[in-house]
Amino acid sequence: MWKEFSRSYLARNPAAGRTVAAAALAAAFFLSLVIGLFYNLWVYEVERIIREEGGWQARVTVPADGPAPEELLKALTDFANVESAALADPTPEGEAVIELTFRRRGRIYADLALIRQALDLPEEAVQAHELLLSRYLVSDPQDPDPPLLLPFLLAVVGAVALALVLLIRNAFAITMQSRLHQFGILSSVGATPRQLRVCLLQEAAVLALIPLAAGTALGLAGCAGVLAAVNAAAADLAGRQDAVFRLHPLVVAGALGAALVTVLVSAWLPAFRLSRMPPLQALQDGAAPQADRVRRCRGGGLLGLVFGVRGELAGCALRQSRRALRVANLSLLLSFLGFTAMLCFFTLSGISTRYTYFERYQDAWDVMARLPDASAEDFARLEPLQTLPGVRSATVYAQADAACRLDADDQSPALQQLGGLGAVAGDAAAPLEEGWLVNAPILVMDDASFLAYCEEAGLTPSLDGAILLNRVWDSLHSNFRDRLYLPFVRGDLTALTLTGPDGAVPGELPLLGCTDTPPALREEYDQYTLVQFWPLSLWQSLDWAPAAEPGLTVRLLGPEGITAAGCEALQAAAAEQLDRTGLAYTIENRIAERTANDRMIAGAQAILGAFCLLLAAIGLANVFLNTLGFVGQRRREFARYLALGMTPGELRSLFWIEAAVIAGRPLVITLLLTGGMVAFMLRASYLDPAVFLAEAPVGPVALFAGLIAGAVALAYALGARRVLSGDLTLLLKDDSLR
Repeated sequence: MWKEFSRSYLARNPAAGRTVAAAALAAAFFLSLVIGLFYNLWVYEVERIIREEGGWQARVTVPADGPAPEELLKALTDFANVESAALADPTPEGEAVIELTFRRRGRIYADLALIRQALDLPEEAVQAHELLLSRYLVSDPQDPDPPLLLPFLLAVVGAVALALVLLIRNAFAITMQSRLHQFGILSSVGATPRQLRVCLLQEAAVLALIPLAAGTALGLAGCAGVLAAVNAAAADLAGRQDAVFRLHPLVVAGALGAALVTVLVSAWLPAFRLSRMPPLQALQDGAAPQADRVRRCRGGGLLGLVFGVRGELAGCALRQSRRALRVANLSLLLSFLGFTAMLCFFTLSGISTRYTYFERYQDAWDVMARLPDASAEDFARLEPLQTLPGVRSATVYAQADAACRLDADDQSPALQQLGGLGAVAGDAAAPLEEGWLVNAPILVMDDASFLAYCEEAGLTPSLDGAILLNRVWDSLHSNFRDRLYLPFVRGDLTALTLTGPDGAVPGELPLLGCTDTPPALREEYDQYTLVQFWPLSLWQSLDWAPAAEPGLTVRLLGPEGITAAGCEALQAAAAEQLDRTGLAYTIENRIAERTANDRMIAGAQAILGAFCLLLAAIGLANVFLNTLGFVGQRRREFARYLALGMTPGELRSLFWIEAAVIAGRPLVITLLLTGGMVAFMLRASYLDPAVFLAEAPVGPVALFAGLIAGAVALAYALGARRVLSGDLTLLLKDDSLR
């Protein structure tokens, strides 16, 4: 009987079926799109980690005085959870390495503790592949700060599913609300709440089956399209691996299952409420005592003050539908707020990065190479780089850490007048009994570059001493954005006393002079250190010179006004020369780095913008379903207004007032919140507001706001057309109108 009842209702009410089908299609599309993107992002990240770092899940490093690797390998394979154990390349110190994989990843950290205990290995001999394991949601239970990226993405998927449950629930509530009179009659003749719920759920299943399959297919196709678009946008990024669309049967089953559960839960919520409604109230179309409702709708608030009676009526309608529009209001607010805040953040970040990095160092380098395994003996092997065609300047340098003792009277008069180093450096300075212990990092330059730097600094070129960067940040009278510098030490200082790690004084460094301008290198110097620039010859001649850090750096400058093609050519020539040295290196050029930085920012904006569009789509779908679904109820409402003397134009204006509130509320709240956020960020970063306003993302924000406002206006225009079409006076003859 219930099948015949449902079949006859669906045949007579195709509009209700289309509403439910559209909601199910939208839910399946959004869920499958999000799940597909999440799965492909996860696969891409796992493959990247395996490609760059290897697929091992744990490593055991055999100490030199430990057991034989073959014996240890056999012992490891005897552990129940160890799936494989294999010898890998030894460490640079010659220690053997065994790589392990496990059958159950969730027990890896517990099994590693047992392995260390059973084989009597030191703690540092056993290492887990934490980055790879974190992508499988396996983290060290002892880690106070476990990786949260994957749980965050899962939470996003869950939030989208919850929003879709509320969205589809409204669609089912709309169709079920129109059948209250029928359910009241059925309840009065003996239908039980359980029978009514079964009837509604089977109708939902029939209406949603085909849309669920179609929506899932469209969502997965959209996922493939997104990945193809990302690959096309990043096709020329060096070293990037293309994302390959992967479709696992469990992903398809999971997307279909999640969409089906979403639809069933969404249908069960209003069905449960309606099935428990008393028959008398159902026969009255759910009408309840109206005294409280009328009292609450009087006053009109701001809408009543602005639009008069029409504003009060529109405000009353919005308050009565606030639960149905809850998802729309929240989704539209979050989407517009997220989109606006994201654009403002990236604009501020881009301005700051441009000022503090790209524009600051655009004349300091064109090509940079880093040789991590090179040492001081390799300076000579890099000299041919200075004679490459088109090279205006080439510098090879190494770095070393050192400290010096600075007596109080060695400070410059200007610094002493401010109260000494402690006044400007605060906790960054280490006081001694009669002075300060100051960090004095060393930058060792090749001799030719050092002599050229002497001329730039106005000093007599010589290789018999070092140059001191004599400046300290006056933090009392300037901020980090626009720093003012003072002389650090007396200008007549001729030697610097260095201090070894044990506090001993290894020797006294002769100084050629002081300068407040560092060489044109892409290096950051701490504001409260005495940076020293040494020639290579001096560093090699002093037996007490501090040991250099591993690696050498090469900085090349090409012709003035070098282009992107010129940078690429210079980088290729330098790479060819570096290949001849046989040393490992990494190399980059300035213009390509900026282009890559801009592309990465654009990619991040595209991903976050797509998520904001997804939220906006959910909210707008809720607006359309609510506006078009309650057409029958709105016809009765407007028939009453027509009977009270309102004209069709005034009735139509009610729709426009409601649309303006739905679209305008998130825009106004967003602009207020974003304005406060931007003001705080400008103050914290000491950026000139005029600079931000000149580059503010007004166009994209206005376009997004127009998209929201236009979609809401379209939904209400369609709703107004359907409600006001036909003769509303016929509804006044309906004896069910109370």
